[in-house]
Amino acid sequence: MTRTDRPRLIVGISGASGVTYGLRALDACRELSIESHLILSRAAALTIAQETELSVSEVQARADVAHKIGDVGASIASGSFPTLGMIVAPCSVRTMSEVATGVTSSLLTRAADVTLKERRPLVLMVRETPLHLGHLRTMVKLAEMGAVIAPPLPAFYAKPASLEGMVDQSVGRALDLFGLSWRPVKRWGQDVGPLSSEV
Repeated sequence: MTRTDRPRLIVGISGASGVTYGLRALDACRELSIESHLILSRAAALTIAQETELSVSEVQARADVAHKIGDVGASIASGSFPTLGMIVAPCSVRTMSEVATGVTSSLLTRAADVTLKERRPLVLMVRETPLHLGHLRTMVKLAEMGAVIAPPLPAFYAKPASLEGMVDQSVGRALDLFGLSWRPVKRWGQDVGPLSSEV
């Protein structure tokens, strides 16, 4: 692979519902000139077919680099490969649980494990409800390990006019955690809400 001076972000898409979050994260990377490294789980291919009109190859084409799920020798499997961190959008409970144990069976969870060990931001957009006690304990464990649990919950204060607006707000707020400011995000005190400190 050619060397680049562009910052890199790893984007994982697991099999949970909400593949649109990962797609918009890839779009945001392109708009922000961030080099995106994509990993799709095997179950994500099923979700892509169910929730979009896109093929797996079309989703992969949105990334700068698309890695194979079984390629544990890929660049992003090593801590010596510098990245801004990793976002898993959406993140299934299975993926979350593998990362929490450190027993990784694919490049997706291996890259997440590497992100944690290198003390880089790992943002998990967990998509499951309701949550039982085992899910909650796993999330606590991940938070203690340094991961950020960021379920894609709608921000109604932003007054989204469409489903796309709700998705973009959630993705943009997740990208804030990497120090990336994406144009579609509506910010309290700037775009919405009280715009000054005057009472």
